[in-house]
Amino acid sequence: MAELRMPSLGADMEHGKVVEWLVKPGDYIHKGDLVAAVDTDKTVMDIESFQEGVVAEFLVDIGDTVDVGTPIARITATPAELPPPPLTSGTISPNARSPLTAKEPTPAHPRGEAAPAGHGAKVPPPVRHLAHTLGVDVGRISGTGTDGEVTRADVERAAAASVTKAPDAPPVAADAPAAPAAAPAAAETHRVRSSPLARRLAAELGVELQAITGTGPGGAVTEEDVLAAVPPRGRAAKERPPEEHGAEKPAEAPPSETQQPEARPVPLAEAPGRKQPTADGGKAESLRQAIGALMSRSKKEIPHYYLSTTLDLAAAMAWMQAANQQRPVSSRLVPSALLLKATAVAAKEVPDMNGFFTKGTFQPSSSVHLGVAVALRHGGLVAPALHDADTLTLEELMVQLRDLVGRARAGRLQRSEMADPTITVTNLGDLGVESVYGVIYPPQVAMVGFGKILEQPWAHNGMLGIRHAAIATLSADHRVSDGLRGGRFLARIDELLQAPEKL
Repeated sequence: MAELRMPSLGADMEHGKVVEWLVKPGDYIHKGDLVAAVDTDKTVMDIESFQEGVVAEFLVDIGDTVDVGTPIARITATPAELPPPPLTSGTISPNARSPLTAKEPTPAHPRGEAAPAGHGAKVPPPVRHLAHTLGVDVGRISGTGTDGEVTRADVERAAAASVTKAPDAPPVAADAPAAPAAAPAAAETHRVRSSPLARRLAAELGVELQAITGTGPGGAVTEEDVLAAVPPRGRAAKERPPEEHGAEKPAEAPPSETQQPEARPVPLAEAPGRKQPTADGGKAESLRQAIGALMSRSKKEIPHYYLSTTLDLAAAMAWMQAANQQRPVSSRLVPSALLLKATAVAAKEVPDMNGFFTKGTFQPSSSVHLGVAVALRHGGLVAPALHDADTLTLEELMVQLRDLVGRARAGRLQRSEMADPTITVTNLGDLGVESVYGVIYPPQVAMVGFGKILEQPWAHNGMLGIRHAAIATLSADHRVSDGLRGGRFLARIDELLQAPEKL
């Protein structure tokens, strides 16, 4: 029996809080399937399974905070390997099964029914997660993709069909033992698509997700939708200390009358002694402390050196403007895409800037996973990775960048996106900052900064004119490289931007 442990989602992560389980005991999961949403001091991230098998049991409740490396769930290779039920007085049938093994894995199909997908079907992790969110059993879907692969469209059609059929389905007389299982199945069919942050906020504010119209992708309920659905009175109650919370008075009761609060179960997030951010300010403060601790460690341990250069962006901006005239508005390029691609290619060619310094030695990375600093709505920032950024076309980089930024601000990042960056880029140009010198994110060995793109006087071939330009900076680790290598790296970025059509 294997154990799923709380993973490290960054160099500064010491503990994490499980805010949502994306699977349930008895579910059959594959490697790479998303199994839980974990809240770190920075953001909420989905974690995936590294084993394939059946979820036997959860070792951590929702809301529990545990250290990195702590087992949070047990996974068995097959249902048959689950522990047998305890012996009791009396005769035990040889076919008796434990409570956990009595429940078939989710993809399994009832006897007598066809199994279009089943355990062997190809279901990519994002599609499997979408099916979980919509309450759809992928084991009952016939895939229309290549080699029978289940696609997003297949899942969405199955979800729409189940919702359409549910009101018209007449009650069917069923055997007594099967009746209790019908209610949970029906409830799963009508699950509301929402983010973990939205679900957690709704639980804290006492808001029913089913009553909210989502404005997110595919009608998903977002954090803003939940806040908009809370009446002013409810928000005021949220801000009061827990001892002042009470049940709402009936509408017909006079304001002067007092009423005893109704007994209600205490949510895990409000349990005594449990550390929790009760407001956005609390979360922002926790995030700020985590960033401060990591940056203090970086400045103490890493001997930084700094370089800067002014990039000539005349050719890059002219090419981008011409290319955008042939594109629809939704797919047009932005200057950041060119800067990121040039940085990724330069990092591949100057490997001293791309890798990790651990256990006293530098380990260069064969891949360029470009960390992109993203500011969060409630303060602070995260730097998730664009994987293999040097191999992406500009169009692919733009699509992935939009997706990454959106998920970072919605709290839907994955473990690999936070743990994999090999070099980080920060860009404060949209805030009017002309230059930024970053602090290296350990165990990385370099950080690149870009400032605002300005029109400024530029002498070229004895002629003075106006050109677009921006200041690029490099913060690098003197244990791994020196000014010569750092200078070549910045010079290579500038050279690549002189031929943007080749990026």
